Amino acid sequence: MYFLSGWPRRLLCPLRSSERPFLIEPSAQRFYLAVLSETQISIWFSRPSVLIVSYIESGKAAAQFGFYQLVEWKPDDSMIAVTAANGYVLLFDIIGGSDEKCLYEPVYPKGARVKVTPAYKEEQCAPALTLEMKKPIDLEAPISCLQTLQEDLLVATADGYLHMLHWDSVSNGRRAVNLCTIPFSLDLQSSRGGPCLDLNGVHIREMEYCATLDGFAVVFNDGRLGFITPTANRLATDQLQGVWAADVSDGTCVAVNNKYRLMAFGCASGSVLVYMIDSSTGSMQLSHKLELTPKHYPDIWNKTGAVKMVRWSPDCSVVMVTWDCGGLSLWSVFGAHLICTLGEDFSCHSDGTKKEPLKISSMSWGVEGYHLWVICSTDGAEGDEKLQQTGILQFQFIKSALTVNPCTSNQEQVLLHGEDRLYLTCGDPTQAHSVSDKSPSRDSGSPVHRPSASTPLSQGLSTLLGHKHWQVVQIHSTYLETNWPIREQNMTVTGGLTWWDDFVVVACYNFIDRQEELRLYVRTSNLDNVFASVTKLQADTLLLNVFRNVVILFRADCSICLYSIERRHDSPNPSVSVELLQEVSMSRYIPHPGLVVSVTLTSVRTETGITLKAPQQACSAESILLNLAGQLIMLQRDRSGPQVREKDTPANQTKLLPFCPPVVLAQCVENVWTTCRSNRKKRHLMEALWLSCGEAGMKVWLPLFPRDHRKPHSFLSRRIMLPFHINIYPLTVLFEDALILGASNETAVFDGTGSSSLEALFPFCTVERTSQIYLHHILRQLLVRNLGEQALMLAQSCATLPYFPHVLELMVHVVLEEEATSREPIPDPLLPTVAKFVTEFPLFLQTIVHCARKTEYALWNYLFAAVGNPKDLFEECLMAQDLDTAASYLIILQNMEVPAVSRQHATLLFNTALEQGKWDLCRHMIRFLKAIGSGESETPPSTPTTQEQSSTGGFEFFRNRSISLSQSADSIAGGKFNLQKALSVPSGPGERWCKDSDSAENLYIDMMLWRHARHLLEQVRLRDLGCFSAQLGFELIGWLCRERTRVARIDDFVAALKCLHKDFLWPFPVIPACSISSPLKNGRCRPVLSSRLLKSQSADSLLNSDMDTTPPQVTTANHSWLDSLGEVSKELDSASSHGGPQTHEAFLSPLINKGEECSIGSATDLTETSSMVDGDWTMVDENFSTLSLSQSELEHISMELANKGPHKSQVQLRYLLHVFMEAGCLEWCVVIGLILRDAGVIKQVVGFLDSPEVPAETVQSIRAGLKAVDLWASSDCLGYKPFLNLIGPQLLKLLEVPVEQVQAEAFQPTGESKLSDPPLLLLPRAEELTAAHPLPSDGPAGASARPLDDTPPQPEEQEPLEEGSYDCTLS
Repeated sequence: MYFLSGWPRRLLCPLRSSERPFLIEPSAQRFYLAVLSETQISIWFSRPSVLIVSYIESGKAAAQFGFYQLVEWKPDDSMIAVTAANGYVLLFDIIGGSDEKCLYEPVYPKGARVKVTPAYKEEQCAPALTLEMKKPIDLEAPISCLQTLQEDLLVATADGYLHMLHWDSVSNGRRAVNLCTIPFSLDLQSSRGGPCLDLNGVHIREMEYCATLDGFAVVFNDGRLGFITPTANRLATDQLQGVWAADVSDGTCVAVNNKYRLMAFGCASGSVLVYMIDSSTGSMQLSHKLELTPKHYPDIWNKTGAVKMVRWSPDCSVVMVTWDCGGLSLWSVFGAHLICTLGEDFSCHSDGTKKEPLKISSMSWGVEGYHLWVICSTDGAEGDEKLQQTGILQFQFIKSALTVNPCTSNQEQVLLHGEDRLYLTCGDPTQAHSVSDKSPSRDSGSPVHRPSASTPLSQGLSTLLGHKHWQVVQIHSTYLETNWPIREQNMTVTGGLTWWDDFVVVACYNFIDRQEELRLYVRTSNLDNVFASVTKLQADTLLLNVFRNVVILFRADCSICLYSIERRHDSPNPSVSVELLQEVSMSRYIPHPGLVVSVTLTSVRTETGITLKAPQQACSAESILLNLAGQLIMLQRDRSGPQVREKDTPANQTKLLPFCPPVVLAQCVENVWTTCRSNRKKRHLMEALWLSCGEAGMKVWLPLFPRDHRKPHSFLSRRIMLPFHINIYPLTVLFEDALILGASNETAVFDGTGSSSLEALFPFCTVERTSQIYLHHILRQLLVRNLGEQALMLAQSCATLPYFPHVLELMVHVVLEEEATSREPIPDPLLPTVAKFVTEFPLFLQTIVHCARKTEYALWNYLFAAVGNPKDLFEECLMAQDLDTAASYLIILQNMEVPAVSRQHATLLFNTALEQGKWDLCRHMIRFLKAIGSGESETPPSTPTTQEQSSTGGFEFFRNRSISLSQSADSIAGGKFNLQKALSVPSGPGERWCKDSDSAENLYIDMMLWRHARHLLEQVRLRDLGCFSAQLGFELIGWLCRERTRVARIDDFVAALKCLHKDFLWPFPVIPACSISSPLKNGRCRPVLSSRLLKSQSADSLLNSDMDTTPPQVTTANHSWLDSLGEVSKELDSASSHGGPQTHEAFLSPLINKGEECSIGSATDLTETSSMVDGDWTMVDENFSTLSLSQSELEHISMELANKGPHKSQVQLRYLLHVFMEAGCLEWCVVIGLILRDAGVIKQVVGFLDSPEVPAETVQSIRAGLKAVDLWASSDCLGYKPFLNLIGPQLLKLLEVPVEQVQAEAFQPTGESKLSDPPLLLLPRAEELTAAHPLPSDGPAGASARPLDDTPPQPEEQEPLEEGSYDCTLS
């Protein structure tokens, strides 16, 4: 409504004086302000704020009259009255200078075209005035207050009299009325014979005249409050009567609001009592109180002292209050608190020390309420001396356009204006909606409003998302004179302005023709009368508004006129035709035209014809809404007579229906919002009526629709008024977005050097946009009234809003807080109803857990008693595959249940997260399980809000890799080899291993990880296995070593090959027809280039990693078939460490037929980084011309390139090849070698099979597998035949390998784990072993088993797992 802006300004008085001003009083139009000191009266001009004249009393006269005390203006600004301490009233004539001469004139820049008009001097120039004292009037008693009445001046004296003086004191004498003769009672009905107020020895301390109530609000010196009204036109002794307010005896001051017929009385207690006059009995009724609350101002709310002064703004929409202790506070007309300078940054320095409040002796609003003139008190602290010497402070305000022009254009957006600037919201309310009938009143007419195409957010959503800034339009002082040619035509706007399509609609008075007019200016042309459509009106217009193609005017004779607007198509320039539709007289209902705050035409009605099938009512103007001094009254169309169907009457003969007598909808209404748009999906919101009611919050008059087109119940009303409170002052209601927009003051403290500077005394004030969701309030109110069906329809219509989950969460939270913290038992609790309501939406599970997480633990039992057991809700989340929400429920369970239950549910969630590949959640679950087991008091991890990218983009092996295996040349006894796990503490996402790796919890977690890895390998999901290993830091090589003869076996090579093709998106090779006779077919020539391209690309990707930890070296034996692995690793080490051009040449050279030069790198090479990014491809392009290849070879090469899979898949396969080779899983090496069509791999594996340590089952399996692949390729996939022909010698060699028995001890690892001391023994149960893979009879019981120590094992009980179990022993 009203907002402070910037710092206050200090007005320096050019005349030096030892006297300090103590009173400021504005003239009737507020163009002038009188400033009073003890012997001096000064007249200031408001804009510009300059001193015009100062009158200083002589010493002799000052001794006779006494010091000045009070001042009052004559309504026409021609005289001023000053009271003196010795009972004198001094009248001064204000004499203007000659018409040509002004005291101050504006100076415009060169080239500015300014035409001086008659109105120019009044508004732009400060006139030269002089003051002449007339004959003083002696009332022979101290004067307590005075008040002007048109031609009379009312003076109250301390002897209990009211004196009536004529402003022209010479021509008319004075009359006096004794207060004791005025009958006072509690209401006017009992004033003739009821109890009378004893006023002996009592006089009036302060009084103010209210024109719309036709009486005086008075405060007596004993603190009682009253209202005196004349029974006839003239004030006479026998024609006055009064009413007084019961139970109040501490009144100090009074101010009246003419527009809303309110009287605000300040009290010694610090509160302001706002009274109204009951229209039926005439008694004083308390409307509301204005007081600081202990909730918002705990330090000062009861220490303000008495109210010193109350001042209503010129537009009567806000009231400013100050107290004896100082400070300023601003309330809206019905009690919404807007600003207070006794709290927050106003009362504290930047270092936190308290400031002394600014003590105020007098204040006054300036023209139109843009400024507040303040005179500081003289009895302040010594440090404020400099400030108080300056005299006058000017606080600057920005206010909403609704205060003076409450039309539809200003209701659909937030528009604030100050003295020289406009504040516009960025964003259009209809931009986010594809509404066919766009509202005609839009801010498109503003030349500065250009919504950006890149930010198609509605103003509500943009405000909600934190865009708190405005588009500010600065209006320079010369703007009107240089850019507004219609100013030359001498018109003044009387009824406001609004938008209709591209036209500005203005109700104005034309001075030249002395005629009230309705003008429409088109936006696309200059603002000139040449382009205006003018309609002459019969009476002065006070208010106007637009509904679709109808303009509604409220006139000074209390009548309402409806005009239709139609765009003309016959004229070359855009123009409109305006026709009078209907005239409605309201004089019998409206006592004074100035009481009407707003007039609105709307489609809202109460009659029974509304159903979900009848949205046509949103198209016609059905009702008139009038805000009459805060009372909202509605006039509906009278449909009681015979109805004529529209199609039966000619278009030019349609007669509008008359209006019914008015009905009162609500009291204490400040603003009204309704819309002319329609939206079938959101009829509840679009056809509702929204009211702002000050401290009572907001109200919505909501339509109730029968569901599924059923006949409505006869007992069910058609509309319902629902009240709700919000935390902001509403300026705009966004109907489709279900948002309320407002603005708020924000402050910034400035560390000034001088303690008396304005910057140090006051913070810098800015205005920010605010917004608030209101839907949860309405849903709750409907549920309270057992209208759950209506609430469900309303909620479902808004379920697509981005913040709808927050709406449900807020509703649950607010009801929970109220009911769970109530000291009294609640007979009919609402929370079960709300919980049942929320279950109707798919977001139910998230809503409940998010609400619980934001609520204190003590309220959880009450919440879950209403919504259900958290264990059941957790299981529902798992069934719905909503793992993040399940993780949140796990935290609830950890606090509400025993650890065993938490562990059980955490295990379930961990297994599900592993299966779905949600690695971030898996890492959190590992931490969570450890926290449960070790009894840590740390809070469990918060639910991950974002899920990292899935495994499709590479495994991220290198950054987070935590395993390595390298062979050293140092030998141990021959015939045996040692596989050693090298555990390093991983960094980044893989961090999971702790120093206490021998704890039961780590064993418990490891078993789940091993089981998941076994599950992936059984299903041939190598890609998932690699991603699982990389993301969780799983020791893949060590695990594969143990599982080499169990789950790491392959039963069906062809099925495994097909799975890899599908998993890695790798195409099956095809063979061109021409290559059947190619020399490449028979193996005489090798596809050098293509294999080298494959190899170079994968090596490049392997080497181009950013792994930053060096794997620890492990001593192993290498006198076995794993010897060659070490040699290959070392060779590739030396090759990759050279880099530079030599590396590129090596990639393009022919392949020498030696086993160690295959395309397999070593895992230990991953610490190296290569300088090649895409160098292998560019080198091929540069050297391609040097290759002499035949046509058939080129075709073969191109086919090889086409048969290659994605680059990332190739990197992943190469890496898995390293892992399986290091772990000794030769069958998998063969399958990956086949899919990569890498003959070196096959040759190397066949070479290993010669070793006596390789189990016979492995040899048989590889032999049978390759035979099966050959058969399959011959029948189903001929593309593999060239490669199988290429490795024909290896296949022949394989068939000749004899099967030998292998000693079991060859597979016993003899090394020790670095981290596990003593080591763990894992003995799977027999039933699990048979369920997984049958072991060969001569194989070891466990690939990673080692001999037991002499100490007996100590069994440790574990929680049962989801599938299968292990007996775990610690030794």
